[in-house]
Amino acid sequence: MNSFSYERAASIDDALQLAAQPGAKFIGGGTNLLDLLKGGAERPLRLIDITRLALADIAELPNGGVRIGALARNSDTANHPLIRQRYPLLSQALVAGASPQLRNMATTGGNLMQRTRCYYFYDTAFDMCNKRLPGSGCAAKEGQNRIHAILGASADCIAVNPSDMSVALAALDAVVRVRGVQGERSIPMADFHRLPGNMPQLDTTLRPGELITAVDLPASPFASHFHYLKIRDRASYAFALVSVAAALEILDGVVHSARVVLGGVAHKPWRSLDAESALIGHRLDQAARSAAARLAVQGARGYAHNEFKIELARRAVMRALRSAELA
Repeated sequence: MNSFSYERAASIDDALQLAAQPGAKFIGGGTNLLDLLKGGAERPLRLIDITRLALADIAELPNGGVRIGALARNSDTANHPLIRQRYPLLSQALVAGASPQLRNMATTGGNLMQRTRCYYFYDTAFDMCNKRLPGSGCAAKEGQNRIHAILGASADCIAVNPSDMSVALAALDAVVRVRGVQGERSIPMADFHRLPGNMPQLDTTLRPGELITAVDLPASPFASHFHYLKIRDRASYAFALVSVAAALEILDGVVHSARVVLGGVAHKPWRSLDAESALIGHRLDQAARSAAARLAVQGARGYAHNEFKIELARRAVMRALRSAELA
């Protein structure tokens, strides 16, 4: 591990001032960043501890929504009465992620910022990783790519986002609140993570030095019909090969509104507007589920070891929709 300085921020303004220094990085629970530090995939010059900031509250908003502080622990968020009652899809996704020990440490902001688990990104013995060493190439394209992207990939990167929470937040139309030296701004969850393009080293649309302060959830019609399906190699603890956040508003047996978001298949949570449109105005029968599932994976491309994920994702969408209907 390379040497670095450690400073504890006393306030948000203090944290932002410290982050303006070269090589600075925020640390909260550290469940991902410490692994990256140990392996050499991240080499910050300065760690700014933000765990003492007052950003852990979960509170109701005037419009019927809920604000989740950036430092709220995943276990606390999953078990909070407001989340369980109004956003059970999020609670379900959080419980599906990691182990209880990690959920007790991991934070909302850290979950949004976690980096890919691509083998070639983590293992610094491999020089070919455009995410870690821009311009070096993508070893995964011709290497072991079983866990990699089937949607939204580029010639420069086929890594996937590993977050379960982010998939549910995308389905719930969450908004990420951030603060920088130039002030505050809000980023719709759909725009927070980015596709790799020719700059895969950038995972998000955050500007340098910006700090996530909270995630806002609008009032949701999806508290009754929802399901988060996570398909992985072992149920006890593993990242998703494919996951699906399915949320439905059903009135008189007909789908009034819908959300279909896939995880484990792209550089960001992959929401299919076409799949959602195919469901609206229809009863959720086999034909509707099949049409939505087909549209959810349109344009998918597999590689040598992950071609199976296309059919797996299609079937997962059908299963998740059926479970959401019966919820």
